[in-house]
Amino acid sequence: MSIPEPVAKLIRHQAYVNGQWVDSRSGKTFPVFNPATNERITQVPDQGQEDTREAISAAHTAFPAWKSLTPKERSAILKRWAMLVNDNLESLATILTMEQGKAFAEARGEVASSVAYIEWFANEAMRVTGETLPRSANGNFEYMQKLPIGVVAAITPWNFPNSMIARKVAPALAAGCTVVIKPAEDTPLSALALTQLATDAGVPAGVINVITASSGAEVGLELSKNPTVKKLSFTGSTAVGKILLEQCASTVKKLSLELGGNAPFIVFEDADLDAAVQGAISIKFYNSGQTCVCANRLLIQNGIHDEFLKKYNEAIATKLVQGHGLQENVSHGPLINEKAITKIQNLVDSTVSEGATVYRGGNKLPHLGPNFFEFTVLTNVEKDMEIFRSEIFGPIAAVYKFATEEEAVALANDTPYGLASYLYTKDTGRIFRVSEALEYGMVGVNTPRFVSETVPFGGVKESGIGREGSSHGIDEFLEMHYVCIKT
Repeated sequence: MSIPEPVAKLIRHQAYVNGQWVDSRSGKTFPVFNPATNERITQVPDQGQEDTREAISAAHTAFPAWKSLTPKERSAILKRWAMLVNDNLESLATILTMEQGKAFAEARGEVASSVAYIEWFANEAMRVTGETLPRSANGNFEYMQKLPIGVVAAITPWNFPNSMIARKVAPALAAGCTVVIKPAEDTPLSALALTQLATDAGVPAGVINVITASSGAEVGLELSKNPTVKKLSFTGSTAVGKILLEQCASTVKKLSLELGGNAPFIVFEDADLDAAVQGAISIKFYNSGQTCVCANRLLIQNGIHDEFLKKYNEAIATKLVQGHGLQENVSHGPLINEKAITKIQNLVDSTVSEGATVYRGGNKLPHLGPNFFEFTVLTNVEKDMEIFRSEIFGPIAAVYKFATEEEAVALANDTPYGLASYLYTKDTGRIFRVSEALEYGMVGVNTPRFVSETVPFGGVKESGIGREGSSHGIDEFLEMHYVCIKT
């Protein structure tokens, strides 16, 4: 495909270490594909352990000077970065759609959220304060400061390759830390483009470094075990998060883990049904179902189950359009790769073999491209089926029935995950009862989309450790430092 000049200028073909665009030490590369067509966009360095060590060393060397800047100085650089990202929003969104596949409108929204995160933490840099402690019995003067933790490793996912970098890197830089980024192998171009703009904004050499690799295992091991890295922030699967948790134990690193989800979407009989249908459409098929906060399990109370299904099916048929993300009027793009397609097809087939019914969809869409799958609704789904405990990560809506409030809460909580959850009801008392009873880090009540830079994003149970965004997000990159002065 022909790439417009403003977009081409931001597509980098090398990794970024110590202020330089570099190849891998081995000379190896790997291709980046457009998932809508499987056409190769470009190739980038396939780096390994030695490359990662060089990036860590560069970040370590840059740390003293960066942390010594005043908060106002770091804030000003971050604000310039946000401005440049906003100025290049259309180009960044195009790159995002090219390498990840999401519809252009969604891509624009993601880049806009990246701007919001960078701006937010630019301001938070100015709000890092300590406290004076009450005098103890010995009369000494005591206080606490918050200081940057040091070199930070940020491992980011392919489904939100812009906003996840902004949500990790902006607070790290605001706090005074330096960063080594390992973007997902499917979507390195967004990370490299953002880094180019950060450099243009005045981020000094070594403060941001980007390692590209076709496999995360070798790089992840170095980032986890290298004692120079003081903090690791990871967004991805629970399985990989557990591996990183084990690996980080050897150096007792500070960790932030934003892991998998199995979000329930509960609709009670007294809910605004039309609003619930639109909410379920929005959050189930967001990014073609490829998010950790997507509604995995639609829990519909018996009395409205059939009507909900009818309206839900009609809304899918009339409001959603699949296709190449850069095409006009397309609302939803492909899945990320053929492996994802195979996983989704196998999940549909296994669920049907267990007794579920395909209400709509259930098939690949090869006429659109290699990685497209129909919007699918499965009914007669039971909690003993594999899909009930799976993070679907695709356009499959699994619909369950429930009778009582207590049953709905029990079904919702019957999972090791605890990231996002949703409920629809007009009953004020039920809102408070159910919201508190849900074992999730985040609850959306009569709304499907609540994530923003002001929200402390994160989960409980096996969905993660720590919070990103909000005024709490910068604390993940700071350490308390106590001082006692004898008087």
